[in-house]
Amino acid sequence: MFVKSSAILIAALGALILACSHARAAEYLLSEQAKSLNLPFSEAVRVGDMLYLSGQLGILPGTTELAPGGIEGETRQAMENIRSVLERYGSSMDKIVKCTVMIADIGEWPKFNEVYVTFFPGPKPARSAFAAAGLALNGRVEVECWASSG
Repeated sequence: MFVKSSAILIAALGALILACSHARAAEYLLSEQAKSLNLPFSEAVRVGDMLYLSGQLGILPGTTELAPGGIEGETRQAMENIRSVLERYGSSMDKIVKCTVMIADIGEWPKFNEVYVTFFPGPKPARSAFAAAGLALNGRVEVECWASSG
């Protein structure tokens, strides 16, 4: 009896481990628009119910051209780019749980924040930030986010 119960328990445990490891497989996401830019990263990676977005610069959709308007314009565009990626993969701004902000000039932090908070009228996600010596395409700001997709 003990041997039979142990075998059943081991088989059930094995099935559970297999199911958990399969559920956590990474899915690398890249839209056709993003593919056309031929950049060396995925727009997002889905693991379970989480989306991990690559950093978004304030570039105009489908281009590598920075949005006009300095830090405010680039911040607005970066956040709109984040919104687009989230919606494309079944999530939304209110499901963001964490953001990391890289800013070229920490003196522009107040201007960044003025725009950033308009995208989170309710609870704000956890956030980290640091000043960068330089960003891709000479951008003023880059924002990466983690969001729930469930």
